[in-house]
Amino acid sequence: MPAVHHRYATVEGQRLFYREAGPAGAPVVVLLHGFPTSSFMFRGLIPALAGRYHVIAPDHLGFGFSDAPPAAEFDYTFERLTDLTQGLLDQLGVHRYAVYMQDYGAPIGFRLALRRPGDIAAVVTQNGNAYDAGFVEGFWKTVRDYQEAPAGASEAAIRQAFTLEVTRWQYLTGVPDETLVSPDAWEHDFALLSRPGNDLIQLALLRDYATNPPLYPRVHEYLRSSAVPVLAVWGRGDEIFGPDGARAFAADAVDPEIHLLEGGHFLLESAGDEVAELIRDFLGRRLK
Repeated sequence: MPAVHHRYATVEGQRLFYREAGPAGAPVVVLLHGFPTSSFMFRGLIPALAGRYHVIAPDHLGFGFSDAPPAAEFDYTFERLTDLTQGLLDQLGVHRYAVYMQDYGAPIGFRLALRRPGDIAAVVTQNGNAYDAGFVEGFWKTVRDYQEAPAGASEAAIRQAFTLEVTRWQYLTGVPDETLVSPDAWEHDFALLSRPGNDLIQLALLRDYATNPPLYPRVHEYLRSSAVPVLAVWGRGDEIFGPDGARAFAADAVDPEIHLLEGGHFLLESAGDEVAELIRDFLGRRLK
């Protein structure tokens, strides 16, 4: 079993936590997590990849074990989270890598790609959206209502996303055998999500999520012009980003590999071995 190191780096005055494993000279794979989790979601995937790749998995600011300055003191936007991620990679000397993106990791990962397209050797998207077709209306209507009127009833409705019940729902929805998903996952996330002031951080990011769909045309052009290899491996039962979001990559990516597996939003929890094997096979053939 490869050793996994748990490290910190200071970027723009913020202390960022990251997990690192694998040979120093191997091709780099950067893992970008979603909401409401952290690099903890990759606790099984990192060892599965680290025998062949140098793996780096940061916690975004406000998540996991990274700093979480109050929302009044830091501008929590996807642009700023991208700034910090790019700063961390620069500090670590990483200038060419494959990127795995899930949920919030997708707007950060694609912003990295738009800023420095030559840095991205391959894209793995696991329920990481880049198309309007991927939005499941039953979930996103509540988010859009809050973005349009961020107070009162709309804020009360979106705050349900910070509860233990909805955190658990994100992990179990669409999973054929719920006993495969450890309660450690949602309990861990909920404990960190419940820290004082973290609700305001998450509200800021939910408001800012409105800036992501307008970037999609640029992302699509990037996929076409760069011909970057793309693997889309999604849980078909995800009720946040549905399987049409995975299929949509076929419109712009060059020879994408698209796999819909039985599972949900956090596919690694119930199908981690299958996902890891797909990634190893994909990167082994297409990572240059």
